[in-house]
Amino acid sequence: MTASTARIRPARVATGVALALGTMISLSACSAGQISQTATQVAAVNGNGADQGTVSLRNVHVAYPSSDEFVLEPGGRAELIFTAINTSETTPDRITGIESEGAAEIVVTGATGGTSIEIPAQASVASGVPADQDPTAPEGSQSITAVMEDLSENVRPGLTVPVTFTFEQAGDVTVSVPVDPGPVTPRLEEEANG
Repeated sequence: MTASTARIRPARVATGVALALGTMISLSACSAGQISQTATQVAAVNGNGADQGTVSLRNVHVAYPSSDEFVLEPGGRAELIFTAINTSETTPDRITGIESEGAAEIVVTGATGGTSIEIPAQASVASGVPADQDPTAPEGSQSITAVMEDLSENVRPGLTVPVTFTFEQAGDVTVSVPVDPGPVTPRLEEEANG
Protein backbone atom coordinates (compact mmCIF):
# COMPACT_ATOMS: atom_id res chain seq x y z
CA MET A 1 0.00 0.00 0.00
CA THR A 2 2.85 2.36 0.66
CA ALA A 3 4.35 1.80 -2.80
CA SER A 4 1.11 2.67 -4.64
CA THR A 5 0.64 5.82 -2.51
CA ALA A 6 4.15 6.99 -3.40
CA ARG A 7 3.38 6.58 -7.12
CA ILE A 8 0.12 8.54 -6.88
CA ARG A 9 1.58 11.57 -5.06
CA PRO A 10 4.06 12.59 -7.78
CA ALA A 11 1.29 12.32 -10.36
CA ARG A 12 -1.02 14.53 -8.28
CA VAL A 13 1.73 17.10 -7.71
CA ALA A 14 2.62 17.14 -11.42
CA THR A 15 -1.04 17.56 -12.35
CA GLY A 16 -1.45 20.41 -9.83
CA VAL A 17 1.67 22.17 -11.11
CA ALA A 18 0.56 21.79 -14.72
CA LEU A 19 -2.88 23.22 -13.91
CA ALA A 20 -1.37 26.16 -12.00
CA LEU A 21 1.05 26.95 -14.84
CA GLY A 22 -1.74 26.71 -17.40
CA THR A 23 -3.91 29.08 -15.37
CA MET A 24 -1.08 31.59 -14.96
CA ILE A 25 -0.29 31.55 -18.68
CA SER A 26 -3.93 31.95 -19.72
CA LEU A 27 -4.57 34.74 -17.22
CA SER A 28 -1.43 36.63 -18.15
CA ALA A 29 -2.48 36.60 -21.80
CA CYS A 30 -5.93 38.05 -21.06
CA SER A 31 -4.74 41.63 -21.20
CA ALA A 32 -1.80 41.25 -23.55
CA GLY A 33 -1.71 44.14 -26.01
CA GLN A 34 -4.50 46.02 -24.27
CA ILE A 35 -4.29 49.57 -22.95
CA SER A 36 -6.00 50.02 -19.63
CA GLN A 37 -8.88 52.47 -19.57
CA THR A 38 -7.39 54.42 -16.68
CA ALA A 39 -3.88 54.70 -18.15
CA THR A 40 -4.65 57.91 -20.04
CA GLN A 41 -7.21 59.51 -17.72
CA VAL A 42 -6.51 62.85 -16.12
CA ALA A 43 -8.07 64.52 -13.11
CA ALA A 44 -11.58 65.89 -13.61
CA VAL A 45 -10.71 69.54 -13.03
CA ASN A 46 -11.25 72.57 -15.24
CA GLY A 47 -7.66 73.70 -15.50
CA ASN A 48 -4.20 72.87 -16.65
CA GLY A 49 -1.08 72.26 -14.60
CA ALA A 50 2.69 72.56 -14.72
CA ASP A 51 5.72 71.77 -12.59
CA GLN A 52 8.67 74.14 -12.31
CA GLY A 53 11.45 73.32 -9.86
CA THR A 54 9.81 72.59 -6.52
CA VAL A 55 6.58 74.43 -7.42
CA SER A 56 3.55 72.63 -8.83
CA LEU A 57 0.74 74.63 -10.45
CA ARG A 58 -2.62 72.87 -10.46
CA ASN A 59 -6.10 73.59 -11.86
CA VAL A 60 -5.00 76.78 -13.62
CA HIS A 61 -7.95 78.25 -15.54
CA VAL A 62 -9.87 81.42 -16.25
CA ALA A 63 -13.17 81.21 -14.38
CA TYR A 64 -16.44 81.63 -16.20
CA PRO A 65 -18.05 84.84 -14.84
CA SER A 66 -20.23 84.21 -11.80
CA SER A 67 -21.19 87.85 -11.17
CA ASP A 68 -21.64 91.15 -13.03
CA GLU A 69 -18.15 92.14 -11.86
CA PHE A 70 -16.59 89.80 -14.43
CA VAL A 71 -17.22 89.55 -18.18
CA LEU A 72 -15.35 87.64 -20.89
CA GLU A 73 -15.24 90.47 -23.45
CA PRO A 74 -12.48 92.75 -24.73
CA GLY A 75 -11.78 95.23 -21.94
CA GLY A 76 -13.53 93.03 -19.36
CA ARG A 77 -12.26 91.33 -16.23
CA ALA A 78 -11.93 87.66 -15.31
CA GLU A 79 -10.73 85.71 -12.30
CA LEU A 80 -7.62 83.56 -12.74
CA ILE A 81 -7.96 80.38 -10.67
CA PHE A 82 -4.92 78.34 -9.64
CA THR A 83 -3.16 76.56 -6.81
CA ALA A 84 0.63 76.88 -6.45
CA ILE A 85 2.15 74.19 -4.22
CA ASN A 86 5.69 74.41 -2.87
CA THR A 87 6.91 70.82 -2.56
CA SER A 88 10.28 71.76 -1.05
CA GLU A 89 10.91 70.29 2.39
CA THR A 90 12.69 73.40 3.69
CA THR A 91 12.90 76.30 1.23
CA PRO A 92 10.09 78.82 0.73
CA ASP A 93 9.50 80.34 -2.71
CA ARG A 94 7.66 83.42 -3.96
CA ILE A 95 5.41 84.27 -6.84
CA THR A 96 6.97 87.53 -8.02
CA GLY A 97 4.79 88.05 -11.07
CA ILE A 98 1.93 86.75 -13.20
CA GLU A 99 1.55 88.00 -16.78
CA SER A 100 -0.53 87.13 -19.82
CA GLU A 101 -0.96 88.42 -23.35
CA GLY A 102 -4.67 87.90 -22.67
CA ALA A 103 -4.82 90.81 -20.18
CA ALA A 104 -3.22 94.22 -19.70
CA GLU A 105 -2.34 93.17 -16.14
CA ILE A 106 -3.11 90.59 -13.49
CA VAL A 107 -3.91 92.15 -10.12
CA VAL A 108 -3.33 90.01 -7.03
CA THR A 109 -5.05 90.86 -3.73
CA GLY A 110 -5.30 89.23 -0.33
CA ALA A 111 -1.67 88.19 -0.26
CA THR A 112 0.52 88.96 2.68
CA GLY A 113 3.50 90.79 1.27
CA GLY A 114 1.77 92.70 -1.54
CA THR A 115 2.59 91.68 -5.09
CA SER A 116 5.26 89.20 -3.98
CA ILE A 117 3.40 86.15 -2.67
CA GLU A 118 5.32 83.83 -0.36
CA ILE A 119 4.71 80.11 -0.62
CA PRO A 120 6.15 78.49 2.53
CA ALA A 121 7.83 75.09 2.26
CA GLN A 122 5.24 72.31 2.13
CA ALA A 123 2.36 74.81 1.73
CA SER A 124 0.29 76.36 -1.05
CA VAL A 125 -1.25 79.57 -2.33
CA ALA A 126 -4.65 79.30 -3.98
CA SER A 127 -6.56 81.84 -6.03
CA GLY A 128 -10.30 81.34 -6.14
CA VAL A 129 -10.43 78.66 -3.42
CA PRO A 130 -10.40 79.77 0.23
CA ALA A 131 -7.62 77.84 2.00
CA ASP A 132 -9.81 77.33 5.07
CA GLN A 133 -12.44 75.61 2.88
CA ASP A 134 -9.96 73.32 1.12
CA PRO A 135 -9.45 70.16 3.19
CA THR A 136 -6.36 69.26 1.13
CA ALA A 137 -4.59 72.58 1.76
CA PRO A 138 -1.49 72.08 3.92
CA GLU A 139 -1.00 74.11 7.11
CA GLY A 140 0.36 77.57 6.32
CA SER A 141 -1.55 77.81 3.03
CA GLN A 142 -3.16 81.11 2.07
CA SER A 143 -5.91 82.34 -0.21
CA ILE A 144 -5.55 85.16 -2.71
CA THR A 145 -7.50 86.63 -5.60
CA ALA A 146 -5.96 87.05 -9.05
CA VAL A 147 -7.95 89.15 -11.53
CA MET A 148 -7.11 89.55 -15.20
CA GLU A 149 -7.81 93.20 -16.08
CA ASP A 150 -8.58 94.66 -19.53
CA LEU A 151 -8.98 91.34 -21.34
CA SER A 152 -7.92 90.93 -24.95
CA GLU A 153 -10.24 89.54 -27.62
CA ASN A 154 -8.46 86.16 -27.32
CA VAL A 155 -9.94 85.38 -23.90
CA ARG A 156 -13.08 83.48 -24.89
CA PRO A 157 -14.91 80.48 -23.41
CA GLY A 158 -13.42 77.22 -24.64
CA LEU A 159 -10.11 78.75 -25.82
CA THR A 160 -6.73 78.82 -24.10
CA VAL A 161 -4.49 81.77 -23.25
CA PRO A 162 -0.82 81.65 -22.18
CA VAL A 163 -0.12 82.81 -18.63
CA THR A 164 3.44 83.15 -17.28
CA PHE A 165 4.11 82.67 -13.58
CA THR A 166 7.45 83.93 -12.24
CA PHE A 167 8.85 82.35 -9.09
CA GLU A 168 11.82 83.68 -7.13
CA GLN A 169 13.49 80.26 -6.76
CA ALA A 170 11.85 78.09 -9.43
CA GLY A 171 11.96 80.62 -12.29
CA ASP A 172 9.41 81.21 -15.06
CA VAL A 173 6.79 78.78 -16.31
CA THR A 174 4.20 79.45 -19.01
CA VAL A 175 0.94 77.55 -18.80
CA SER A 176 -1.61 77.22 -21.61
CA VAL A 177 -4.64 78.21 -19.54
CA PRO A 178 -8.15 77.13 -20.60
CA VAL A 179 -11.01 79.61 -20.36
CA ASP A 180 -13.89 77.88 -18.61
CA PRO A 181 -16.80 77.51 -21.07
CA GLY A 182 -19.39 77.81 -18.30
CA PRO A 183 -22.49 75.70 -17.77
CA VAL A 184 -24.12 76.67 -21.09
CA THR A 185 -22.13 78.22 -23.89
CA PRO A 186 -24.13 78.96 -27.04
CA ARG A 187 -22.72 77.58 -30.25
CA LEU A 188 -22.34 80.21 -32.94
CA GLU A 189 -23.10 78.18 -36.07
CA GLU A 190 -22.97 81.16 -38.47
CA GLU A 191 -19.48 82.20 -37.34
CA ALA A 192 -18.21 78.61 -37.25
CA ASN A 193 -19.36 77.92 -40.83
CA GLY A 194 -18.12 81.23 -42.19
